[in-house]
Amino acid sequence: MHVGVIGAGISGLATAHELRERGVTVDVFEADDEPGGIVRSRRVDGHVLDLGPQRLRGSKLIEEWIDEFGLREQRFEGHDDQPLFVLRDGKLRVAPLSIREAITTDLISWPGKARILAEPLTGPPRPDETVADFFARKFGNEAERTLFSPLYTGLYGAHADEMLVRHSVGKALRKRGIDRSILLAVARKLLEGVDIPPIVSLEDGLQTLPKAIADRYAESIHLETPVEAVYEDGDGFDIVTADGSTAVDRVVVTTPAPITADLLEPLDGDLADVLSGLTYNPLAIVHLESNYGREGHGCQILDGEGYETLGLTWNASMLDRDGVFTVYLGGSRSPKLLEESDDRLGELAAEEFESITGFSARPSHVARWRPGMPAYDASWNDLDHVSFPDGVHVCATYTERAGIPGRLRDAKRTAEAIAGE
Repeated sequence: MHVGVIGAGISGLATAHELRERGVTVDVFEADDEPGGIVRSRRVDGHVLDLGPQRLRGSKLIEEWIDEFGLREQRFEGHDDQPLFVLRDGKLRVAPLSIREAITTDLISWPGKARILAEPLTGPPRPDETVADFFARKFGNEAERTLFSPLYTGLYGAHADEMLVRHSVGKALRKRGIDRSILLAVARKLLEGVDIPPIVSLEDGLQTLPKAIADRYAESIHLETPVEAVYEDGDGFDIVTADGSTAVDRVVVTTPAPITADLLEPLDGDLADVLSGLTYNPLAIVHLESNYGREGHGCQILDGEGYETLGLTWNASMLDRDGVFTVYLGGSRSPKLLEESDDRLGELAAEEFESITGFSARPSHVARWRPGMPAYDASWNDLDHVSFPDGVHVCATYTERAGIPGRLRDAKRTAEAIAGE
């Protein structure tokens, strides 16, 4: 069997590896001049900057991939014993992620904390319930507004009152076997003494992993080779690029939905229409250099605080990357910000960083991700009414979870499905 994989981000590369492990011939086509997709790293003025994901959890899965590709010497651990903050009423307040923090934090009032304890009395997610409504029903309005919705939707740059549970947190709960009480499930884990995997990263940045995968299969990875279209050809497909066409038996698309829509238009116009209609939240990632020395993983900025900044990662503290801080702009809060120049985005990020922390900062790098992160809003409901053509598989964040671990698991499932055909 010969499989064509479109996209050499972590999804495409992991799928290629899993297929090769099963004896399948693979060719990977990538429009960019380097592998990794949004898992992108740079070294600027001696500092390692990750332009996409900032760190990982050293789960069994991640550790296996680190060892498989000889990256054990690159691996290092960050600091787990530091707080995460939320900016509320102009003050950085500790997000209660432990029992001690839940008692001591001033982020949530005592009545708000008491309401959280009533969560076991609430029911499971409801059809077409938004993330905001779900968290408010489970934990109360105050905790929803100041803690749960900001921390969850902040990952996607999304509005909690637009994101649907069934396409987002509901999937995560089902995969963990949580059908009713989140609080009781967490309590059981604590009583069982389940260890939380440590924060980990790689010395040269997280792109080291996709680069290592691409290096192993270099003869099958075609960089700077954008796919123009996919056509049926008998029992297989033709993948068309500027260099010609490649005949394959199966196709795996790992590109964002709008790109996938264009590629699959010749195969299924209705599917292409649905994919092109999925909402994404574009993001700008601005790295700053600063002497700010407070310990912490970073902070989320509540909507209504008067900032364009969605959140900050304090790489200097969490990962010992001296002077490095990451600012997130855009998302559903201010999508048009990405139309601004790099200089303006850097200036804005530095100004708001100083206002939030009291310390000056200097912009060092600006990256933009378009289309960005899946919004998982009502537009995703349309996926219920379409299916991918036989022989075409999808391994992407618009059908499964985002994040590197989710991408690795999705790649394995995709490869197993193809190898079993």
